Amino acid sequence: MIRSMTGFGAGRSSASGEVVEAEVRSVNHKFCEVKARLPRELVPLETELVRQVKDRLARGGVEVTLRRSATRGTTVPRVDIELAAAYARAFGEVRERLGLSGGVGLSDVLAADGVVTLEDRAVDLEAAGTAAMEALGLSLDALVTMREREGAALARDLEGRLVVVEGIAARLAEITPRSVEDYRARLHERVAELSRGLAPDPARLATEVALFADRTDVTEELTRLGSHLAQMRQMLGSAEPAGRKMDFLVQEMHREANTVGSKSQSVDASSAVVALKAEIERIREQVQNVE
Repeated sequence: MIRSMTGFGAGRSSASGEVVEAEVRSVNHKFCEVKARLPRELVPLETELVRQVKDRLARGGVEVTLRRSATRGTTVPRVDIELAAAYARAFGEVRERLGLSGGVGLSDVLAADGVVTLEDRAVDLEAAGTAAMEALGLSLDALVTMREREGAALARDLEGRLVVVEGIAARLAEITPRSVEDYRARLHERVAELSRGLAPDPARLATEVALFADRTDVTEELTRLGSHLAQMRQMLGSAEPAGRKMDFLVQEMHREANTVGSKSQSVDASSAVVALKAEIERIREQVQNVE
């Protein structure tokens, strides 16, 4: 079944205290273009991330966003032992010189400026990478599910439009022969009128009618159109990405419709061609959404 190019998916995973949330959004695009928004510490994962996305998706403008957090605290205390020792000696000297009672306590040293500072906890890149790839996989699973669901709706709509095109083509196949007969009658009347009652040459009339029939014959165009419709219908049930092929087929359908229109010699045929082109254009718009 065909898939749409639009969708959204989210996933979350953790490994060794590293937690990563992933979101993937996709919209229509001629190719598969991936844009990644990563925390600075996860930038080294970008190449692998893009590769995994392209392994799962054939087409679409894809935006991937990763957010990292941690189950443990994100900061850790750091004690400057040398500075603490210097404070302890200084406090001791002050106590001795001023003749103060009591000793220098741990709380006094730790409270001194600069002895204890908070630093960001080092990122466990291996664990963060594992969590990121797992979260990405989950989000891609959800995205693909949505694209498949949208694709099923597209397939139903396109199937209905193919039926409409087939009906118009069948109508044109009926109208064209009548155009030849109408031309034969008009030509006979016109020749009789101009010849002032003289019987027209049957052989010459037959030749003119044959030339007209050849110029207005749309059998080949309608046959090719039928072939394009059959291929399109086959692609609707294909599991392989078919958007580009379907887009090409729609262009060919437009080409056949234009040729049929240039050969149309009756109001009914011209009206049918207008309806045919309009329906093919609706198909083209829908095909732009197919992966």
